[in-house]
Amino acid sequence: QVYVVFSEELQCWCRALVESVRRQANGCQLGCFLVDYAKYCSVASENIRVLAGAFAKIPYRARKCRLHCTKPLTLHIDYCENTAKIGPAKRWDTAAIQHFRKLVE
Repeated sequence: QVYVVFSEELQCWCRALVESVRRQANGCQLGCFLVDYAKYCSVASENIRVLAGAFAKIPYRARKCRLHCTKPLTLHIDYCENTAKIGPAKRWDTAAIQHFRKLVE
């Protein structure tokens, strides 16, 4: 279900999917995906509202997607043997993400 949350970063109300809930001493923090901005953010529980009727039917501007059969790689450096090899990684490194974003733009 899509909700409306207040994004501190964007300083506006945005449509969002709630992906996680973390309990804290002063309330709950919601991990949200902003469907019109393709951003993830953390929102306090008091900054969430139910989405009104007609606005729920407007298509999202952003879609979650993945690159088919593409796995992250990284450069493994062995200082003892003075070699460098490209190998599998658990997650994409920052340089690869920035390079991909530049290609998409």
